[in-house]
Amino acid sequence: MEDRYLFKAKRIDNGEWITGYLLVKKKDFYICEKPYECMDEYSSLNWQSYGFGGFKFVDTSTICQCTGLKDKNGNLIWENDIVDFLGHKGKVVYECGSFGIAYRDYIDWEEIEANICPITGCDNALFACENDNFISLWEIYWNFNDEDDSVNTVEVIGSAIDNPELLEVEE
Repeated sequence: MEDRYLFKAKRIDNGEWITGYLLVKKKDFYICEKPYECMDEYSSLNWQSYGFGGFKFVDTSTICQCTGLKDKNGNLIWENDIVDFLGHKGKVVYECGSFGIAYRDYIDWEEIEANICPITGCDNALFACENDNFISLWEIYWNFNDEDDSVNTVEVIGSAIDNPELLEVEE
């Protein structure tokens, strides 16, 4: 679960994604890929506009925190990822004190409960805070008996930052 402290964002200098640990200095945001190598640099007063050494200056509108969980393919799930859960696309957000999937439309809670037994082999009732359009990743993890920090009914299919068209209304 160390991954939950990771962040990713697009670098200001070249627009590429960088993954690491977030640092805020004054009003600027940086990501350091190797924090232990960056500690000595942190105390330096000679910061360049695009970061230096291991620190990279990032676009604040692209900062995404890692949820600490992996999808069914073993990919880390990040804030602002577009995911598929039981055939429905949603966006990973931090809401109600937890990372989860937000949908444009209402969630069909009966459909989710109907999928528990066929997927898990257990005749469990759905245990979730039934919000209109949000389900936490931990509720999915719990209800579908997932293990090893993986949510096996969720698949990352893109990023809302790079692929907003993936969230177009389903037909």
